[in-house]
Amino acid sequence: MASGLNGVGLRFSWQVQRLLVLTSLMLLTLLSGCASLLPPQEIEIPLSRLQQSFQKKFPYTERYFNLLDVTLSNPVLSTQPTADRMQVALDAQVLAPLIKTPWQGELLVSGRLRIDPARRAVLLTEPRLENIKLDAATDTYKGRVARLGKQLAEDLIGETVLYTFAPDAFVVAGKRFVPTGITTRKDSLVVSFEPAK
Repeated sequence: MASGLNGVGLRFSWQVQRLLVLTSLMLLTLLSGCASLLPPQEIEIPLSRLQQSFQKKFPYTERYFNLLDVTLSNPVLSTQPTADRMQVALDAQVLAPLIKTPWQGELLVSGRLRIDPARRAVLLTEPRLENIKLDAATDTYKGRVARLGKQLAEDLIGETVLYTFAPDAFVVAGKRFVPTGITTRKDSLVVSFEPAK
């Protein structure tokens, strides 16, 4: 009788173990399937962080047209929420030949925001001169100042890296994500991600 009960107990514990193993396998399958059901993700990058990074490139000093010595400083970034572009306002100083006092003024350029997945970075591209104002530039130099502004926009923005993501930024719950879009808010950029297919 006791050996019969032991046989029943062994069969019962074997069934319990089998049930536990099956349950564990089902849970693992369910969890791995859940990764593909993850909703789109977002990463918000504060404007202040972008400002700190961009500021390291200044002051910028260069000679243009073998004639004008240009110094740019104090960059201030701002977003253009309706256009998904970023503006950069800079203090400008230009020294022209035979001019004792440098021209002082401001340069305003902008660039379109783009994500480069290969570099895991947010870039500024498609440079555009928004405005250049130099207080004492005469009509003699007006054409050169306009050309200078366009050249400065290209040199400053070309393919500038604004932000680089951490290596694991595109992985959530073991699932790889890909960036799908970028939008601007008043004080930040928001990058959207979706699970990779």
